[in-house]
Amino acid sequence: MTDSRPQVHRARHRLLRDLGALDQALYEAVTVTETPTLDSALRRLSAAADHSKISFVAAATMALFPGRPRRAAVLGLAAVGVASATANLLGKRLVRRRRPHRAEDSPFPGRHVPMPASASFPSGHTASAVAFAAAVGPAFPAVAVPFGLLACAVGYSRVHTGVHYPGDVIAGAVLGTGAAAVVLGAARHEVHGRHVAVR
Repeated sequence: MTDSRPQVHRARHRLLRDLGALDQALYEAVTVTETPTLDSALRRLSAAADHSKISFVAAATMALFPGRPRRAAVLGLAAVGVASATANLLGKRLVRRRRPHRAEDSPFPGRHVPMPASASFPSGHTASAVAFAAAVGPAFPAVAVPFGLLACAVGYSRVHTGVHYPGDVIAGAVLGTGAAAVVLGAARHEVHGRHVAVR
């Protein structure tokens, strides 16, 4: 019987190489596309998402209203905490992917934000923004669509401003969705436990 492990290893290596090449090509396509109207707005959005400032402001606003909005704010911030810790303390330290190379002669340097010192994979900004939107949406459906669109915009802004590859953003979105699922699952379990205790 032949050992198939070397073949599997080679196939995995080729797949990762191809995905990396596609990721690089998509990133470069964004960097050479002229979008002067979007550059300033996306640069501001990317900077505003630093340290989840947008999510904290949104949560503080929702917390002013009792009931669903306040509960959604708590769930959203909890999801941000899980996503941020997972992305920064686990994902970036395990993968250690280098940030994209930004040439000094970049055709549109005005769209860039400062290059972070941390690893590139996954995108922590995206993970936190998606986690907040995915946790808040089910608890307060009225804001599900706008927060979802905002999270998508934050994710794209990280590629547009030159600090992440598209693959980093996709991974961040998956991580953020998972973080929200964990928080929402824990919240449902807690509510169910209270109902059982009351009975």
